Amino acid sequence: MRAAFAALGCKVNQYEADAYAAIFREKGAEIGDFDQVCDVYVVNTCSVTNLGDRKSRQMLRRAKRLNPHALVVATGCYAQTAHNEVAAMEEVDLVIGTAMRHRLYELVEAALRGEKPDARVDIMKEREFEEMETDGSSERSRAYIKIEDGCDNFCSYCIIPYARGPVRSRKIENIISEARRLAALGYREAVLTGIHVASYGKDMNCGLGLIDVIEAVAEIDGVERIRISSIDPRAFTDDFVKRAAACGKLCRHFHISLQSGSGPVLRRMNRKYTPEDYLDALVRIREAMPDCSVTTDIICGFPEETEEEFAQTLEFAKKAGFARIHVFPYSERRGTAAALMPQVPHAVREERASRLGKVGEELRAAFERGHIGRTVSVLFEQTKDGAAEGLSKNYIRVYVPSGEDLTGKILPVRITGFSDGKAWGELL
Repeated sequence: MRAAFAALGCKVNQYEADAYAAIFREKGAEIGDFDQVCDVYVVNTCSVTNLGDRKSRQMLRRAKRLNPHALVVATGCYAQTAHNEVAAMEEVDLVIGTAMRHRLYELVEAALRGEKPDARVDIMKEREFEEMETDGSSERSRAYIKIEDGCDNFCSYCIIPYARGPVRSRKIENIISEARRLAALGYREAVLTGIHVASYGKDMNCGLGLIDVIEAVAEIDGVERIRISSIDPRAFTDDFVKRAAACGKLCRHFHISLQSGSGPVLRRMNRKYTPEDYLDALVRIREAMPDCSVTTDIICGFPEETEEEFAQTLEFAKKAGFARIHVFPYSERRGTAAALMPQVPHAVREERASRLGKVGEELRAAFERGHIGRTVSVLFEQTKDGAAEGLSKNYIRVYVPSGEDLTGKILPVRITGFSDGKAWGELL
């Protein structure tokens, strides 16, 4: 059997697709590229926006075009929230969703035998973290480690709690075991990821939280850097910030979702903080870790958003001094509270996203230019066309002229300037 795997959307989806490949590889299957003719194609779908749905459908159809006789499998968030819709696609042979994924190989074998296994699960009833692990076969310089699944914040615009179910934290001993194994394979950076990593431990009633996981992974020989995926601003308590600042291996980069700089919009979003709360968290972080960068997500054109409210977001972004902003025009998600609210015209959403995008580019350029002449630690990811490329600890993408392959090495680089939107430096 030759199988190929594709992931759309977040890093959790990529981790899971890698874990699927590991399961198939262990069973003796050959792993092919998604653009090759294979017997089985598995698409880990995304449903965070309408665009995620559309790209998922396109990928599933592409698989069937590559081999009309192949078994095409849909897993992931779109497959979970729109099971019947996905199952009705003529290109799709098996729909699994966001549970029972450890049984993927078994379900695929049954489908190949002509059976029609029922893999539907009520994700809202799931209470245990589903263990899956990657095998380090992906050719990347950092290892993603999933520590948590699910979210119970129920932001009014978000479908993900319905796609992923309640918070389920992974046992810390299993996290440590996987991190040790991946470090032994040569991965230098561990990225702790999940659907809502700030919720780690809240379902376990054992006193453990995200900072405990960070400190435990930092003790592992071979792990030189730790990065965490998107995190809620409420996670930055005094205790968390103090312990994070003391952890020398923790990357000085935090992606803290804002979504709006307007208090009334945040309330309509059902976010659990105010703009003032967010700024207070930034002050604590930057006082403890002056060299850190903060990136964020912002939604433009949320239902009922006025021009005045959007202006508050623009001003907030400038005041916060983000290193980078991921800008999203609001996307209605069927089944969410926000989809029933009065909608902002699509053209207005796009126009506001364009304006915020320009502010984001100005902030990014200012942050990066502020590093000219400074030395940063860079983990190199690839060397191509005479230049080695990698990420600094505080999330600056750096390019260095090099005829040598530096992939996987962590080296000091002095940033010398910027050209074509790229930070350039020299090895020290």
